Amino acid sequence: MAPHHRKKKHKKQNLPSGISKENDNSSTEQGHLVHIQLEASAPYSVKRTEEIGRYLVASRDLKAGDVIIETLPLILGPCAETEPVCLACHSTFTPDSVIHRCERCNWRICSPNCQGLLAPSAHYQLECIPLRDKAVYKLLETSTSAQVKLMYEAILTLRCMLLKTVDFASYDRLLDMEPLNDVRQQIPKLWNRNHKEIVQRIRNDWGFAAEFTEQELHTICGIIEVNAFEVGQEPIKARALFPEAYLLMHDCTPNTGHTDALRTHYLTVRVLRDVKTGESLTLTYAHILQGTLKRRHHLKEEKFFDCNCRRCSDPTELGTYCSALRCTKCQRGLILPVNPLEQKSEWRCQQCPTAMSCDSVILLIEKLSQQLECIGGNDVNGLESFLRLQNTVLHDNHYLLLSVKHSLCELYGKIERYLIPQLNPDQLKHKETLCRDLLEVVDLLEPGLSRLRGTIMYEMHVPLLIEAGQLFQSGVIQPNELRRRLKEVQRLLKESERILSVEPEGSPEHSIAEAARDALENMGSV
Repeated sequence: MAPHHRKKKHKKQNLPSGISKENDNSSTEQGHLVHIQLEASAPYSVKRTEEIGRYLVASRDLKAGDVIIETLPLILGPCAETEPVCLACHSTFTPDSVIHRCERCNWRICSPNCQGLLAPSAHYQLECIPLRDKAVYKLLETSTSAQVKLMYEAILTLRCMLLKTVDFASYDRLLDMEPLNDVRQQIPKLWNRNHKEIVQRIRNDWGFAAEFTEQELHTICGIIEVNAFEVGQEPIKARALFPEAYLLMHDCTPNTGHTDALRTHYLTVRVLRDVKTGESLTLTYAHILQGTLKRRHHLKEEKFFDCNCRRCSDPTELGTYCSALRCTKCQRGLILPVNPLEQKSEWRCQQCPTAMSCDSVILLIEKLSQQLECIGGNDVNGLESFLRLQNTVLHDNHYLLLSVKHSLCELYGKIERYLIPQLNPDQLKHKETLCRDLLEVVDLLEPGLSRLRGTIMYEMHVPLLIEAGQLFQSGVIQPNELRRRLKEVQRLLKESERILSVEPEGSPEHSIAEAARDALENMGSV
């Protein structure tokens, strides 16, 4: 992936599919912008700077919803420290799952007829025979549950290395991805963990020392950590490496989003909003509804770079105040970081001399986060109490409160005692307010066709529709006002359906799109 940091120069340049080598006019002079020419029909081109590395830019004006990348994974494998999964399709097992084992290597699979067994670059083609020949399954039988999880994690690294023997072209494309070895080696905890749990496990415990060097395995570990996408949804989840998509640059207000098919993990990347020619194409490696301190810490720890994007550079986070604290001294001002790009920056009130150290802010947020984690996921009263108590400490849009609001807007209408027919007018109005608060923030941070906007819009249509009907029946509003309110409901449903209809069939979001479509049909013309 192409984050905001200095990347070492690549010694070779394997080009993503769609790039014309004949038209390659790239420059390798230090500090010069490099522009690799693509086929005329390609929606993006690849650029390079010494500061950023390679990244994608729009080669023409793009409209919201335009597809820019469609591709199968180069390689796929279990997630980090995962519970045992089927090595063919990566589906999880339940306590009552029938135990099937691969007839060759003796590792567990979901079924002898699992379609994933014969998939390209998958179990039968890659690790099955080597695992059998090395009798690695015997280690599974004597390992603790924690060690078993690490064994499953190591499978993806092994698969990547085995591509070298069965599909060298794909292996060569993997090596074109940035491993950031020089950066990762400066993080002893990470490097030593990989060395012990993956590199030595594969070479020494599993017996591949003659086949793979330590350096090769460390490089693959880095390629996975820096470039892998988490794909799938329960009960099938995995990590995947994709051609082309790894060149999308990170931004905390991204202009692209992606979906992957539930079983094949075929990746589709679309632009979320209109993008002008020459504009960088970006996705986010962090959660949209997180504050700057938390996002930048995650990006530094997991992706090894300091994000300096527009949102991270702004103490107000583009006017959303997702990290702002309320000043308890003057009762009027907001406490914000003086320099959000400095992780240890002092925080100050905008209205009075009150200041806080960054460590004090972190301790406060950690304490509140722990309180929130102790509240049950379906505990409406507990969540409402947290919201009520902490809005005297946190800005209304603080990311901890946004998390609570998001949970509540989904719980109202979904769980026992709070199903739609059981909600009173005040609760319906509260659900509407929660949705509006969330949309106001999301419209600034992820405008356009974002999955989050689509789901919130669907949740919001319900209280609006019920309230409009109740007010009309009681004579409070007249037909013209009813029509206006119903048009807003229709607008929300249409936008929700438009956004979520591209989600994979079988996913919860696709089901919401179908429900939105049905609701529109039931409403008829307004």
